[in-house]
Amino acid sequence: MDDEEMAALGWVPVEGRGSLPFALVHGESLVAAASWAVGEAGVQLFDASVAFEQVKESGRPLLLHDPLCPLVPADFLARAVDRCRETGQTVVAFRPVTDTVKLREGDVLGATVDRSGLRAVTSPVVVPGSVLARVDGLDTTDFPALVAQLSDLGDLLWLEAPAIGRRISGQDDLTGLEALSRSLSSAPD
Repeated sequence: MDDEEMAALGWVPVEGRGSLPFALVHGESLVAAASWAVGEAGVQLFDASVAFEQVKESGRPLLLHDPLCPLVPADFLARAVDRCRETGQTVVAFRPVTDTVKLREGDVLGATVDRSGLRAVTSPVVVPGSVLARVDGLDTTDFPALVAQLSDLGDLLWLEAPAIGRRISGQDDLTGLEALSRSLSSAPD
């Protein structure tokens, strides 16, 4: 088999994300930036026109890269695929939760939740072929819900994403992410 036949498959889903995947980051759409990173990671990119059955039958890992995490580095995507191949587990990228989280009882805020055990799902999620073979489809519109579904099918391997890999939810987040990326690229090694 050649390298292309062995490469993981990659998909950058835009469904359920409104128009935000088409906003610009450093002059490129988020979906284009995410797709570029998938290719640079050595992953074979495909689009929604490929039937899920074909993906399952390939037996290859599937890297799902959320375009709302547009600046995840290609080397991190490649590392997530490698970890999936090494362990046979679904790999889920996350960022630590740094916000204060409170319980709510009706209209009253309650106790503060210990955030040390909390994770914010980010991108990518890499699903091994053995797990794909056991599902009829994947709902990629909501990565945290997808991760919950996948956790029922086997152990998850959590991989901490770099700060630049955070998920955005609007233009303000995008402006902050772009500024972070500029500061990281200008920082001395």
